Amino acid sequence: MTENETSSIIIGAAIEVHKQLGPGLLESSYEICLAHELRLRGIQVETQVKLPVTYKEVTLEAGYRIDLIVENKVIIEVKAVENFADIHLAQILTYLKLSNTKLGLLLNFNVSKMTDGIKRVVNNL
Repeated sequence: MTENETSSIIIGAAIEVHKQLGPGLLESSYEICLAHELRLRGIQVETQVKLPVTYKEVTLEAGYRIDLIVENKVIIEVKAVENFADIHLAQILTYLKLSNTKLGLLLNFNVSKMTDGIKRVVNNL
Protein backbone atom coordinates (compact mmCIF):
# COMPACT_ATOMS: atom_id res chain seq x y z
CA MET A 1 0.00 0.00 0.00
CA THR A 2 1.40 3.44 -0.94
CA GLU A 3 1.51 6.49 1.32
CA ASN A 4 -1.35 8.01 -0.69
CA GLU A 5 -3.53 4.91 -0.32
CA THR A 6 -2.74 4.81 3.39
CA SER A 7 -3.58 8.49 3.80
CA SER A 8 -6.94 7.98 2.07
CA ILE A 9 -7.82 5.25 4.58
CA ILE A 10 -6.68 7.47 7.47
CA ILE A 11 -8.82 10.37 6.27
CA GLY A 12 -11.86 8.09 5.93
CA ALA A 13 -11.28 6.80 9.46
CA ALA A 14 -10.85 10.34 10.82
CA ILE A 15 -14.12 11.41 9.21
CA GLU A 16 -15.87 8.43 10.83
CA VAL A 17 -14.42 9.25 14.26
CA HIS A 18 -15.48 12.88 13.87
CA LYS A 19 -19.00 11.81 12.80
CA GLN A 20 -19.31 9.65 15.92
CA LEU A 21 -17.76 12.04 18.46
CA GLY A 22 -18.05 15.54 17.02
CA PRO A 23 -15.83 18.42 18.13
CA GLY A 24 -15.08 19.45 21.71
CA LEU A 25 -13.20 16.50 23.21
CA LEU A 26 -9.58 16.15 24.27
CA GLU A 27 -6.96 15.23 21.69
CA SER A 28 -6.28 11.98 23.55
CA SER A 29 -9.89 10.86 22.99
CA TYR A 30 -9.65 11.38 19.24
CA GLU A 31 -6.25 9.71 19.13
CA ILE A 32 -7.36 6.51 20.83
CA CYS A 33 -10.60 6.34 18.83
CA LEU A 34 -8.77 6.94 15.54
CA ALA A 35 -6.28 4.19 16.36
CA HIS A 36 -9.18 1.85 17.14
CA GLU A 37 -11.03 2.79 13.93
CA LEU A 38 -7.91 2.15 11.84
CA ARG A 39 -7.39 -1.24 13.49
CA LEU A 40 -11.03 -2.09 12.74
CA ARG A 41 -10.14 -1.44 9.10
CA GLY A 42 -7.20 -3.84 9.30
CA ILE A 43 -4.57 -1.12 9.39
CA GLN A 44 -1.42 -1.38 11.53
CA VAL A 45 -1.08 1.52 13.99
CA GLU A 46 1.43 2.44 16.67
CA THR A 47 0.54 5.08 19.26
CA GLN A 48 2.66 7.46 21.33
CA VAL A 49 5.87 6.39 19.63
CA LYS A 50 9.07 7.73 21.24
CA LEU A 51 11.22 9.74 18.87
CA PRO A 52 14.82 10.33 19.96
CA VAL A 53 17.09 13.09 18.67
CA THR A 54 20.57 12.39 17.36
CA TYR A 55 22.97 15.12 18.40
CA LYS A 56 26.67 14.93 17.54
CA GLU A 57 26.29 11.23 16.76
CA VAL A 58 24.67 10.50 20.13
CA THR A 59 21.04 9.41 20.32
CA LEU A 60 19.22 11.27 23.09
CA GLU A 61 15.70 10.85 24.45
CA ALA A 62 14.23 14.34 24.09
CA GLY A 63 10.65 13.61 25.12
CA TYR A 64 9.18 13.69 21.61
CA ARG A 65 6.23 11.37 21.02
CA ILE A 66 4.51 10.81 17.72
CA ASP A 67 0.74 10.48 18.19
CA LEU A 68 0.25 7.77 15.56
CA ILE A 69 2.36 6.00 12.97
CA VAL A 70 0.26 4.14 10.42
CA GLU A 71 1.62 1.19 8.42
CA ASN A 72 5.15 2.47 9.21
CA LYS A 73 4.54 5.07 6.46
CA VAL A 74 2.41 7.97 7.66
CA ILE A 75 2.75 10.09 10.80
CA ILE A 76 -0.42 11.53 12.28
CA GLU A 77 -0.48 14.45 14.67
CA VAL A 78 -3.88 14.79 16.34
CA LYS A 79 -5.09 18.23 17.39
CA ALA A 80 -8.24 19.68 18.94
CA VAL A 81 -7.56 23.39 18.46
CA GLU A 82 -9.40 26.42 17.12
CA ASN A 83 -7.05 26.69 14.12
CA PHE A 84 -3.76 25.22 13.02
CA ALA A 85 -0.80 27.39 14.01
CA ASP A 86 2.63 27.56 12.43
CA ILE A 87 4.01 25.61 15.41
CA HIS A 88 1.78 22.63 14.52
CA LEU A 89 3.27 22.50 11.03
CA ALA A 90 6.78 22.88 12.45
CA GLN A 91 6.09 20.03 14.89
CA ILE A 92 5.00 17.52 12.27
CA LEU A 93 7.81 18.54 9.91
CA THR A 94 10.29 17.92 12.73
CA TYR A 95 8.79 14.49 13.37
CA LEU A 96 8.95 13.65 9.67
CA LYS A 97 12.60 14.71 9.43
CA LEU A 98 13.72 13.00 12.65
CA SER A 99 12.01 9.74 11.64
CA ASN A 100 12.97 9.97 7.96
CA THR A 101 9.30 9.64 6.99
CA LYS A 102 7.84 11.19 3.85
CA LEU A 103 4.17 11.86 4.66
CA GLY A 104 2.33 13.26 7.65
CA LEU A 105 -1.22 14.33 8.39
CA LEU A 106 -2.24 17.05 10.82
CA LEU A 107 -5.78 16.24 11.92
CA ASN A 108 -7.77 18.86 13.82
CA PHE A 109 -10.96 17.38 15.28
CA ASN A 110 -12.18 20.70 16.71
CA VAL A 111 -13.98 21.66 13.50
CA SER A 112 -17.58 21.41 12.39
CA LYS A 113 -16.62 19.48 9.22
CA MET A 114 -13.64 17.12 9.43
CA THR A 115 -12.46 17.85 5.89
CA ASP A 116 -11.71 21.40 7.11
CA GLY A 117 -9.35 19.98 9.75
CA ILE A 118 -6.99 18.00 7.52
CA LYS A 119 -3.55 19.20 6.46
CA ARG A 120 -1.26 16.95 4.44
CA VAL A 121 2.45 17.56 5.05
CA VAL A 122 5.24 16.17 2.86
CA ASN A 123 8.89 15.86 3.88
CA ASN A 124 11.02 16.34 0.78
CA LEU A 125 13.64 13.88 1.97
